[in-house]
Amino acid sequence: MAPALSLLDLAPISAGQTARDSFAASVELARAAERSGYRRVWYAEHHNMPTIASSATSVVIGYVAAHTETIRLGAGGIMLPNHSPLVIAEQFGTLATLYPGRIDLGLGRAPGSDQNTMLALRRDNASADSFPEDVLELQGYLTGHSRVPGVQAVPRAGEVVPLYILGSSLFGANLAAQLGLPYAFASHFAPDALHTAVAVYREKFRPSAQLAEPYVIAGMNVFAADDRAAAEQQKTVAYRARTRSMLTRGARGANFTDAEIDAFLASPNGASLAAMTRYTATGTADEVADQLRAFATSVGADELILAHHAAELADRVHSIELTGKALGL
Repeated sequence: MAPALSLLDLAPISAGQTARDSFAASVELARAAERSGYRRVWYAEHHNMPTIASSATSVVIGYVAAHTETIRLGAGGIMLPNHSPLVIAEQFGTLATLYPGRIDLGLGRAPGSDQNTMLALRRDNASADSFPEDVLELQGYLTGHSRVPGVQAVPRAGEVVPLYILGSSLFGANLAAQLGLPYAFASHFAPDALHTAVAVYREKFRPSAQLAEPYVIAGMNVFAADDRAAAEQQKTVAYRARTRSMLTRGARGANFTDAEIDAFLASPNGASLAAMTRYTATGTADEVADQLRAFATSVGADELILAHHAAELADRVHSIELTGKALGL
């Protein structure tokens, strides 16, 4: 049986385009996922990154929700130490009131930024230490059982917004298990601890009001095209661009040739960067479907978060559609 599929959309701002172009593309991607049978779309909180437009994550979710019909939309994730739990409860209570039955809230504890940006967000190095307590405070607001006397989140939707714990280490696995929440592992860019973290989560899981049994979500990169050569070319172009961005921290003026990028990725210094995308499905629709099924089976994943990374919007849309059809969604 095929796992459920979600789409990860980082709202990338391509060279020569604007953030407004990125948001229009996000609508097209969500509509493609909706008609292709995906369960939800996730948007990630990043800051001070010139090539990513999803910093105001809840606003992006609201915009895409207004331009789609049925697909669930969620934060994958909100970096909770950057925010007051009350403010996030208000934002997602508002979203769930406007778009009932369609809003999810994934939570992470990383800053989603560099050190200077972290300080600009009014966050210090100790902010992450209170992440478990912040999750419980947020959960209290969303369920109508506030842990802060006399304080409620308004508006609070008629339904309880589902929470998800996102992570790439054993910390998130342990916390999700302890709280009885679904656990999403960022294996699309941090693959090393995937299987260990999932095993810990399943072993230590405690049922909760939200979830009776463990629910595992794992991330994977996808390049699906009409033929394998096209998919491989899309992967090469996308991962070169990714490497450039990471080496230059998104600076537009810096430039490396394709040969220099390829040489770096083949070098010992570039090996760790290349290994970050170890879990990538590439090829025709049927080839990608086989790779996704094998990956889901190896992890025991109930759901896969897919990052379709082709540089051109039309290719990303086509990759989404091919994958959904091949998996019979």
